[in-house]
Amino acid sequence: MPALNEQLDLIRQSATVAMSDHINVLKAGGREIIGLQVGDPDFATPPAVMQAAMKAVQSGLTHYAPAIGTLELRKAVADKLQRDEGLEYDPAEEILVTHGGIHAYHVALQAILNPGDEVLVPDPSWATHSNMVTMLRGRVVRVAAPAENGFIPPFRWGEKGLTSKTRALVLNYPSNPTGAYPDRTYWVQLHEFAEAHNLWIISDEVYASLYYEDRPTCAASVHGAKERTLLVNSLSKAYAMTGWRVGFLAAPARVIGNALKAGQNSITCVAPFIQHAAAFALTDPAVQQITAEMRAAYARRRERVLHLARELDSEKMRVIPPRGAFYFFLDLRAFRTPSVEICERILDEAGVGLVPGSAFGEQGEGFVRMSIAASDEEVEAGFRKIIAWVEKFQG
Repeated sequence: MPALNEQLDLIRQSATVAMSDHINVLKAGGREIIGLQVGDPDFATPPAVMQAAMKAVQSGLTHYAPAIGTLELRKAVADKLQRDEGLEYDPAEEILVTHGGIHAYHVALQAILNPGDEVLVPDPSWATHSNMVTMLRGRVVRVAAPAENGFIPPFRWGEKGLTSKTRALVLNYPSNPTGAYPDRTYWVQLHEFAEAHNLWIISDEVYASLYYEDRPTCAASVHGAKERTLLVNSLSKAYAMTGWRVGFLAAPARVIGNALKAGQNSITCVAPFIQHAAAFALTDPAVQQITAEMRAAYARRRERVLHLARELDSEKMRVIPPRGAFYFFLDLRAFRTPSVEICERILDEAGVGLVPGSAFGEQGEGFVRMSIAASDEEVEAGFRKIIAWVEKFQG
């Protein structure tokens, strides 16, 4: 038989997808499951955004679009970055429209990495941050970001692991799975570290607008950082547009030039009617109000979980308040049981879907990720079931 790509033997399929597949099998068999495993907003895409897309289709925006993205959307992205972060980006040369945040991250890496180059990635972090580096024949160097440090890696990062092949460091704040993010002082120190070692900074800011405390600092907003920072973002989480697959990369012009080549030879372009709807979503004041209401709902659910945690007062599970995103990273390390086994048992015995912390790295072992991107009723019922299971747990 012909050989396959051995590089893909080095990565695993998504733990979230695997858990969802298992849940679908159970549901097909008649089980009632509360799914708190997926990071997909339970809200519909704002109706006006859908209407904008339909009108665009009817007007004939159904052919190829510019590979770099329509000027309308690139201007909307530039306006968003100026409005939200105080950053000036040239829509002609410093912004690339992508097929979602994953594709933005993909072409960002393709633009800067050569085979064998090393990338520093926090542990825990979303598995794709490491997997994509491996797929592109780079080498991942994990940097511990333990719970005891607020899930933030030390600002000097993996200095002992730096080599002549180290090219970039990857950040994702607010974090999936922890909801953590650092203060501005940390970013200043991190930029100084990256500058001293001539490193690129790739900042995945998909959850940047989902925060419950002080507004997160954009990686590129630190003085002098913009010239070495690649911003990855999408409309998936903040605008409840996960299925639309539209995002963007904002970076120095020479990076965008390379990333554009990668995009041209992978997706050609993002559908123009989707780009029109995305531009509308980013600029329409009424849509911004809807996204604010979504964030308020996540905040309400977060507070409800924290209230229940205090009320039910389990000594076996530590509940760490997330500062952003829409996940709780529940600490069950006291059980000294693999997180995969914990999730399987909670699913089978309590009927709640979660994601094992080990899917996010060694520092995630003993934790489980619980999403609050579900209805208020599902979040409360699911968390109560988790607490009840925890109290009855026997290893």
